Amino acid sequence: MIDVQQLTRTFITGEVETHALNGVSFTIQPGEFVAIMGPSGSGKSTLLHILGFLDRQTGGEYSFEGKSIQDYTELELAHIRNKQMGFVFQEFNLLPRDSIYDNIRLPLLYSQIPEREWDQRITAAIQAVGLTHRTDYQAYRLSGGERQRVAIARALINNPSVIFADEPTGNLDTKSGQAIMEILQRLNQTQKHTIVLITHETETAEHAERIIRMRDGKMESDTKVKRRLTASEFKK
Repeated sequence: MIDVQQLTRTFITGEVETHALNGVSFTIQPGEFVAIMGPSGSGKSTLLHILGFLDRQTGGEYSFEGKSIQDYTELELAHIRNKQMGFVFQEFNLLPRDSIYDNIRLPLLYSQIPEREWDQRITAAIQAVGLTHRTDYQAYRLSGGERQRVAIARALINNPSVIFADEPTGNLDTKSGQAIMEILQRLNQTQKHTIVLITHETETAEHAERIIRMRDGKMESDTKVKRRLTASEFKK
């Protein structure tokens, strides 16, 4: 599904060059749960932005589903981003005065899904994250864990083939973080969503089946997790 070879990303500010990525190569197969781990400044968020078509690499090759992104038009990239990719960010990015229902509906406004199917999809997404009893609540009335559940439901609404989760437990307490990791594991194991998780926490990364470790824009290692943590073991 995802193949990157010798990926580089350089930011230029005045006469200063910052090499955020420097020769990163790996492949992610459909249905994998991969954690990209590293300290602040390691390049992991820059990498996620490129994988999610939110930024372009400076050099190297990135192929999505067997086709170089250089061969996609901007319209095609936008369509793939809307239809095949779901995003969950640390800051939730919800509309605070809108209801859960309306926040989850947002991606559908830019989709080609018939409007007659919207309610069914939204209801199913809300049920998947256990928030049926909060459907009409405004986002600002929710706890941090509930807001992140809404963000996951919104990411699911178009039934994406891959979910990118950027520090999804970073702003949450232990119990809420446990609930989020349980949802992500279930999506991967029962619904076969490919999940790419960005984190700096070892115990969070160990819920994945593979960990790619980054440091200073380079890939330090790419290893299988010997024994994946279950959500009940999260931060014990």
